[in-house]
Amino acid sequence: MITQYPYANLGHVNHGWLDARHHFSFANYQNPERQQFGVLRVINDDVIKAGTGFDTHPHRNMEIITYVRQGAITHRDSNGNVGRTVAGDAQVMSAGTGVSHSEFNLENEDTNIFQIWIEPNQLEVKPRWDSHEFPKTPTGDELMLLVSGDGDAPLSIYQNAFIYAGHLVEGTELTHPIKHQAYVLVSEGSLELEGHLLNKGDALEVAELSSINMKALTDTKLLVIDVPQNTTM
Repeated sequence: MITQYPYANLGHVNHGWLDARHHFSFANYQNPERQQFGVLRVINDDVIKAGTGFDTHPHRNMEIITYVRQGAITHRDSNGNVGRTVAGDAQVMSAGTGVSHSEFNLENEDTNIFQIWIEPNQLEVKPRWDSHEFPKTPTGDELMLLVSGDGDAPLSIYQNAFIYAGHLVEGTELTHPIKHQAYVLVSEGSLELEGHLLNKGDALEVAELSSINMKALTDTKLLVIDVPQNTTM
């Protein structure tokens, strides 16, 4: 089963310093039909103005992944971690027993991120943070694994989930396997996926399929978030 969610239909709030689109209910945007997708609880498509950001605030028992699409984000937390993550790279934070952090755009341009929250399969773990620089070369015959819970990816989380990224040159075709169910995000460009046309900012939920076929109609960047249906503690 495939369900498409156009960018124009996402929840929207503009605070001036932050222009955010919500794929699921978040803060003041509440939609009873859009609570989560399996253990995938939050996806925010955030544009953060230069010199602004999220002031220090707390989290607990959540896996928080930030994928930077444009610009850079600078992280600070109550455990002393400090890091700058740039476009094409990702950072992860396991909130566990509790952590406070800030995320600021200290650049001279807007920063655009996907903020992703995934429910963990272990509670009250020791909080941690990590980031990684990924290759910026075009995708060949498979998407690049960024994040997983099995230790096979450069970045790890406490959940049996997988996050992949792709930079497909126009005309590239590939088949991507699905372990659980997948949420596809188009960061840039246009993509045909199983007969559906997706443009920048659009999303697709894929359930009950073991793989998906895609073709880049223009140079395209995308994420595929593969998550289980329920949290297993």
